[in-house]
Amino acid sequence: MDIAEVARRSGVPASTLRFYEEKGLVSSIGRQGLRRVFSDSILERLALIALGRAVGFSLDEIARMLGSKGNPTIDRELLVSKADELDRSIQKLKAMRDGLRHAAVCSAPSHMECPKFRRLLGLAAYGAFSDKVKTD
Repeated sequence: MDIAEVARRSGVPASTLRFYEEKGLVSSIGRQGLRRVFSDSILERLALIALGRAVGFSLDEIARMLGSKGNPTIDRELLVSKADELDRSIQKLKAMRDGLRHAAVCSAPSHMECPKFRRLLGLAAYGAFSDKVKTD
């Protein structure tokens, strides 16, 4: 299928497909006139790339997992590590959400007088949201 059809069916712009090809994530099987032509398996490969991007893998990490021969070799340890990282992100986001919900209904005369909001503010000021967050 040509690049326009791949773009239409996958939702990935042609410019991104060309970029992915430059990075070695996908490869065309030839040309039809001036247009790149891809095998039908490109759609599954693009879905794997989209999944990898959605969970936060870099394009280089995805390229290593996809391999150059068309058969993915997914590093299971890397998957566990990414899952652990997502767990930490979820905990941070929950702490921020809970702090914001508390601030929205806090009975303190001012947010700056609310101990929980001040703790949240302090964590944000010192970059603690990139490490461990505890707002209890």
